[in-house]
Amino acid sequence: MALRPETFEGMRFEITRPLNQNFFLTHSLFLGNVEAQGGPGGRSVKLPTGQYEFGANVIGERHFVLGRVTTDGRLSARVMAAPTDWLAAKLHVNAAAPSGGGGGGGPGGGGGGDEGSQANYMLDLDARGADWNGQVKLGSPSFYGLNYLQSVTPGLALGGEIFYLAGNLKSGVGVAARHCGEKHAATAQVATTGIVNLTYAHRVTDKVTLASEFMWSLASREATATVGYDCALRQARLRGKIDTSGVASCLVEERFAPGISFLLSAELDHPGRNYRFGFGFTCGE
Repeated sequence: MALRPETFEGMRFEITRPLNQNFFLTHSLFLGNVEAQGGPGGRSVKLPTGQYEFGANVIGERHFVLGRVTTDGRLSARVMAAPTDWLAAKLHVNAAAPSGGGGGGGPGGGGGGDEGSQANYMLDLDARGADWNGQVKLGSPSFYGLNYLQSVTPGLALGGEIFYLAGNLKSGVGVAARHCGEKHAATAQVATTGIVNLTYAHRVTDKVTLASEFMWSLASREATATVGYDCALRQARLRGKIDTSGVASCLVEERFAPGISFLLSAELDHPGRNYRFGFGFTCGE
């Protein structure tokens, strides 16, 4: 969370209304800008937009169902069921109206359906043992994946993954390592797609965590490094990061009362001359 603060631009208002302990509704209103290509020199331009989102959530002890629908015709749903302590299934679905306005994002990107429409899904089957984790992934369009992580010592785990994208005739294999201590966690990932990713997080105190990330792409011969922080104060939480491309971002969440928070968001891209500021309110747990 220290490396990926959820910054936004514009105004955001969210309210959650519980109907009982397992079922609650959410309302979200966003007024701001979206970036689109077409500016001078190939730069992106900002277009004003407004969107309302309605959500319904059912949460149980071993399952949950989350649904979202927006005024621009996008629908998303997440379903999780864990029938046993060692087996769980998760399904994530995105769909957009045939008119194509807005388009739905998500894993797998793009999909079938009528011309102008977008629909995709991702199904995960997770299995967990005493010292190992395994996962099978099935998605659209024609995506298949498998990963496995095995604990070697109490602090060290090694694993790997393989995926195949039938539509594009692409495949890849990756290996990973993770080391966790009382106050730190370090990971390393290398894939045949040409990506090397290293992360390190350290809990300085119970309220302050620092993190760093290094990513190198063999195809583009480019490398980026990021440092971030996560500070949990008594009535506020601060998260931010800065990377080697010159982008600095920060998200501040101030809690006025139980269930009521005020958000301040900022992202400064000095090389790209792109500056994003936002504020918002969240009500309800």
